[in-house]
Amino acid sequence: NMKSKIKPGFRVMFYGAPGTGKTLTVSLLGKYTKRDVYRIDLSMIISKYIGETEKNLSSLFDKASDKDWILFFDEADALFGKRSVTQTAQDRFANQEVSYLLMRMEEYNGLAILATNFKRNIDNAFLRRFNSVVPFLAPGTEERLRLWKQSFSAQTIRDKSVLLENIARDFSLNGANIMNVVRYASIMALKNGGNIITQGYIMDGIRRELAKEQAMASEIAN
Repeated sequence: NMKSKIKPGFRVMFYGAPGTGKTLTVSLLGKYTKRDVYRIDLSMIISKYIGETEKNLSSLFDKASDKDWILFFDEADALFGKRSVTQTAQDRFANQEVSYLLMRMEEYNGLAILATNFKRNIDNAFLRRFNSVVPFLAPGTEERLRLWKQSFSAQTIRDKSVLLENIARDFSLNGANIMNVVRYASIMALKNGGNIITQGYIMDGIRRELAKEQAMASEIAN
């Protein structure tokens, strides 16, 4: 007898750096609950034309109203990043877009998950409208070691020179980085006609990932 007091559905925010498992977790929730996950890239929903973003969101929620989907709003920074101190008419419309999204999320009677890389972009007034806010932290040494050990195919053989304990300790990579390195090392093994993973393949993959991360950080800074 709580229908008159509690809004239907459940609203969750996942926040954390890219590559820490937000999207993967949503996929696992869908598998666990046997529900379809409907992923919405908010950067594709947002329009520069006034009122168009709300129209796109309205169409989306109307479509989902009776489907029992898990709604997953990815790249939420594209919308929340636009919110600012209201100084111009454009600022006001950007704030309205955020408010409209959260209002429709509150009305949705299923599970709605919003993912963002930067919790600091979202003020407390908006955070209070979520039932749960879940941080996704970068993996520590033990978690990285588990990722390294579990990510390679069972059909590969690690060369004796490969010391995953040292790699996990010395390189603070996230899950996505590690999977990219594993993929690179596996491709190199196949390219050379075998299934042996060498320390050299792994280190080359790590260097590629670190260079990519550095380039991305430099681009953001500029």
